[in-house]
Amino acid sequence: MNYDAVARDILTLAGGPGNVGNLTHCFTRLRFELSDRTKADKEKLAQVEGVVSVVERGGQMQVVIGTKVEHVYEAVCRQMEAGKTSSERASAGEISAGKTSAGKISTGKTPAANKDIQAGARQGTSVWNRILISISAMFTPMVPAIAASGLLKGFLTIARITASGRGVDITGNDTYIILMAATDAIFYFMPIILAYTSAKVFHANEFVAMALGGTMCYPAILELMTGGAAVRMFGIALTKANYTSSVIPIIIGVFILSYVERFLTRVIPEILKIILVPGISLLVMVPAVYLVFGPVGIYIGNAINYVYTGMMALSPALCGAFIGGMWCVFVIFGVHRALVPIGINDVARFGRQNLLAFAGAANFSQGGAALGVMLRTKDRNLKAIAASASLTAGVCGITEPAIYGCNLRLKKPMVCAVICGAAGGAVMGIGGVYGDAFANNGVLTLATYGAFGMRNFLFYLLGISISFFGSALLTWVFGFEELDEGENGG
Repeated sequence: MNYDAVARDILTLAGGPGNVGNLTHCFTRLRFELSDRTKADKEKLAQVEGVVSVVERGGQMQVVIGTKVEHVYEAVCRQMEAGKTSSERASAGEISAGKTSAGKISTGKTPAANKDIQAGARQGTSVWNRILISISAMFTPMVPAIAASGLLKGFLTIARITASGRGVDITGNDTYIILMAATDAIFYFMPIILAYTSAKVFHANEFVAMALGGTMCYPAILELMTGGAAVRMFGIALTKANYTSSVIPIIIGVFILSYVERFLTRVIPEILKIILVPGISLLVMVPAVYLVFGPVGIYIGNAINYVYTGMMALSPALCGAFIGGMWCVFVIFGVHRALVPIGINDVARFGRQNLLAFAGAANFSQGGAALGVMLRTKDRNLKAIAASASLTAGVCGITEPAIYGCNLRLKKPMVCAVICGAAGGAVMGIGGVYGDAFANNGVLTLATYGAFGMRNFLFYLLGISISFFGSALLTWVFGFEELDEGENGG
């Protein structure tokens, strides 16, 4: 694939560089925020080489690429830079398109112009969709590190179980402790990491936000909060809570910080802004977080966890079936982004989660349905797409190529995947399956679900087997209506 040529075609059919207000990417999709959606030609975009599908979700035009999305994204960045006119360069002061580690670029225009374009892109976007977009922007950049943490923890689990079978306890070994620290660090320092990504979303100073998050992880603060004595600030008793590994308090704190900074920027003289804006912001926000917004965030987190655990207490099988069956439907509509923080919060606070276990049933069912398509179809192009999608879903847990490449387009395989995903999730619920890391479900992360005993692990294996092989068998048996020639491109 010629990434530069693909990027050029995508950018042209999206309406050109001037029509792009913001561009991000996740594991499989380019996510465009366009100033004028009518300028984009979605039908032609879907026919571009390497493009699996084009969907509009949450105020974004999402171009599904698959696992090569990062290469295409980088090529689009280059095209965005090359497409700037000389007048744009002059007005931007030769500022280059600002690529970040979060997989995000701006248009290369002045900040005011860029905000105007982004505001236009969000016109008509509901509050709920804006919330989903914000959640995605905050959590997506940390997913690779969280996935790496899960993979490493899976390897350590295998090592611990293997050693235990030989009568050796390696949990006190220095090497084990150091590597285990690497798996837990991203969760322990979650307030600092989320402070950075939240500041990007809310347009606050990233490093002031990180300093605010750092106070939540500071050892002396932790000692105060976990001690027996009451803790007071300015004579007011604080709600005692352990903010290390917390999620919601820092998001609320940075959201308020962004407004405090904007107010101070307006009222403080230019010559004093560089010192007084961050200094006063921190002076205001540290007490505000510990007195008000931190406790509020903890209570919100507890309420969300209460609802989820209540569903589990009501019926683990029903909860597992619902998540296992509907997860990939949520992916299609982008609603899954609202659920991801629940799993991250559970690992951070309790050291375990079952949300992604149930979602794993959905992942494997999509891979199985794609395998059924490959076995059933006589179309060579569709067979190649389905084979690749099945492998990607089963090994890496990335389902978009399977969903958009074949299952959703053919309809019946999607129905088979939903049915078998629900069955697999129900089995996991009955077996009390939990994982000790937030890891995308695939063959590479199977060991993550072996940390809480062999019985639970066997139920997990049974659940994903039902999902994968069941959906493959149903798709192969019941078949589907073959696509017309020309619909299998992209």
